[in-house]
Amino acid sequence: MEVCKICGLPKELCVCETIARGEQKLVVTMTKRRFGKMMTVIEGFDIKTVDVEQIAKKLKGKMACGGTAKDGIIELQGDHRRKIKAELVKLGFPENMIDVK
Repeated sequence: MEVCKICGLPKELCVCETIARGEQKLVVTMTKRRFGKMMTVIEGFDIKTVDVEQIAKKLKGKMACGGTAKDGIIELQGDHRRKIKAELVKLGFPENMIDVK
């Protein structure tokens, strides 16, 4: 049985990531990349407490798009600013801590 290094609970009962999600201020912006392609960028993740790769995988599936996660930043192909806030709230992030620009 694996034990969380932060809280000491078994991995199945660990709440560290849930607590960390409530403390993060996320900023959602849109940028234009090469050849005029639009990218939705989500910044503000603490990579030490939240699994950014897992969140990116869930968001890519919900938005039906490609993307990447690196250095605490998630990039999704296309303009998803209208829908992304609701999906982040479903994943456990508080609505008042998500800033969509």
